Amino acid sequence: MIKNFVEELTWRGMIHTVMPGAEDHLMEGMKSAYIGFDPTADSLHIGNLVPIMILAHYQRCGHKPVALVGGATGMIGDPSGKSNERNLLDEKTLRHNQDSIKKQLAHFLDFESEADNAAVLVNNYDWMKAFSFLEFIRDVGKHITVNYMMAKDSVKNRISSESSEGMSFTEFTYQLVQGYDFLHLYKENNCTLQMGGSDQWGNITTGTELIRRIAGGKGYAITCPLITKSDGSKFGKSEGGNVWLDAKRTSPYKFYQYWLNSSDDDAEKYIKIFTFLTEEEINALIEEHKEAPHARVLQKRLAEEITKLVHSEAELENAIKASNILFGKSTNEDLKQLDEQTFLDVFDGIPQAEVSSSDLETGLDMIGALAAKTNFLKSNGEARRALKENSISVNKQKVKEDYIITEKDLINEKFLLLQRGRRNYFLIKIQ
Repeated sequence: MIKNFVEELTWRGMIHTVMPGAEDHLMEGMKSAYIGFDPTADSLHIGNLVPIMILAHYQRCGHKPVALVGGATGMIGDPSGKSNERNLLDEKTLRHNQDSIKKQLAHFLDFESEADNAAVLVNNYDWMKAFSFLEFIRDVGKHITVNYMMAKDSVKNRISSESSEGMSFTEFTYQLVQGYDFLHLYKENNCTLQMGGSDQWGNITTGTELIRRIAGGKGYAITCPLITKSDGSKFGKSEGGNVWLDAKRTSPYKFYQYWLNSSDDDAEKYIKIFTFLTEEEINALIEEHKEAPHARVLQKRLAEEITKLVHSEAELENAIKASNILFGKSTNEDLKQLDEQTFLDVFDGIPQAEVSSSDLETGLDMIGALAAKTNFLKSNGEARRALKENSISVNKQKVKEDYIITEKDLINEKFLLLQRGRRNYFLIKIQ
């Protein structure tokens, strides 16, 4: 059964421009549509989540999604919104990146079922690599005028920008290559719709123009708005750079924390875009949040839903446990269950000191651990007072002055966590 895809995206705030006739076209029956993904890394990041969610909604509405990995365009570079050319990659690297990207897309799209609308992954390098330069300018280039190409905002902005060094011929031809992708998929995959960010409108409409001029057919375009944060900072960036979908690049804990730290305004926008919750469910959450904003109901549900989608239920549970270690009640056992990367992420930025492993062979006394060996506390006297006040913990367990730290206390065989009171942490790393 076909559901109204444009209607679904509209209430979620995910529609920027719809080419006239596109909505009616989609309601006629199952249609194929594609979105392109940049393969210049072996992981997508959360900036890619909007097009991923669009394809996922497209499939859920009964249509067939096509994810295009831009192996050929990845060798060129897209001028849209960029001031410099990108680094060009070799074929082996692009193939590796393609395989990695498909695994991530499979969390959202059904590639495996026997259904007519099962998702498909294609790489434009497969059809572009056999094209000679002369063939391309003869069979494709002659159908689009330079005047038409120069009128595109992505080209005009790049050429007129004072900070830009101009645009190479390679990049200038990008819209022709992307336009040809649409024509190829129209002919070979019966693909009648291309979607992307609002900055891609010029490239997409070049494709619809090639379909009209060369194939005598009709292609459609839908774009979504570019996501921004309410405070003006860039969406998808943290202090450490991109927030990646690959757990090795961005741990599930840090991924979870990114969404948990959203502002109220952003959380209300994001929960519509980055989850599959219904309009009724989301409206109920918004109302609940307004009644008790301090409880951060929207942020918690958003972080839970998207972490589960990108990673797994188990990774979500681990991320929540890790969050509780800093901000809630947790035990020594909870601490020891953390893998090394998550442990370091949780305690990123807290003061630390290195202690020799030889100090643990005979046992490290608490005064030494707190003062002489680490300078966590200023003096032996302050250390004794804190221990008598029962305010010192080792790995979340309260200890007295007579406690001796040994190798059995180590977390991941190399860390010790000291704590004074509830919020004052210190990390010892054994060398």
